[in-house]
Amino acid sequence: MPEETPFTAAEIGALAHLYRGEVYRSTIWRTRLDNTTNWAVVTTGIALSIAFSGTTSSPVPLLLVGLLVIFFLSLEGRRYRYFNVMRARARHLEKTLFAPMLRGQGVMLDPAARELLASDYLEPHHHISMATACGRRLRRNYAWILSIQAMAYFGKLAIHPTPMAGPQEMFERAAIGPVPGELLIAGGMVFHLAWIAFALATYVVDRKNRQERGSRVAMG
Repeated sequence: MPEETPFTAAEIGALAHLYRGEVYRSTIWRTRLDNTTNWAVVTTGIALSIAFSGTTSSPVPLLLVGLLVIFFLSLEGRRYRYFNVMRARARHLEKTLFAPMLRGQGVMLDPAARELLASDYLEPHHHISMATACGRRLRRNYAWILSIQAMAYFGKLAIHPTPMAGPQEMFERAAIGPVPGELLIAGGMVFHLAWIAFALATYVVDRKNRQERGSRVAMG
């Protein structure tokens, strides 16, 4: 383990620039995350507009947009893994360097904290899995988008072209060509139950990992 030696003035300046760089890079990746979410919101809005543009409009766009939203979620999960690295590094510097400095404890990083950050620069890697990244973005943003998509689809079946009289009529309206409505609705329920289960499962795993680390942020 490295000795606990104070930083020189030049080293402190270098760390300050390093921190600024990590904050800048995390801001760039944060913007990319927002872009992907915006794409999902816009495409869902377009599907809603098309489906509800008339009483005879097909509900098919509402089905297809659900698959498109999952595609955007996978892209955002990949981007979040990169963002998480920059965010964790910046937060690590804040907690172990700048916070002690503000408390008057000097500018000395704990040796273990130094080694953790140095190792992350020497051997850069993602701190979380793709499943964890997608789970976080799903719980924060995409769960709302998918919930709106589901409600819009069943709302479309319920009111167009006339208010629905019973379950059998809903199945008839949901049918697409040779594909029966019962199959499509059952598939939709499986789809939404699957992402709900995925969100809950990744939450449990993510929370367990954070408890084992003893931190919500540091390198993960």
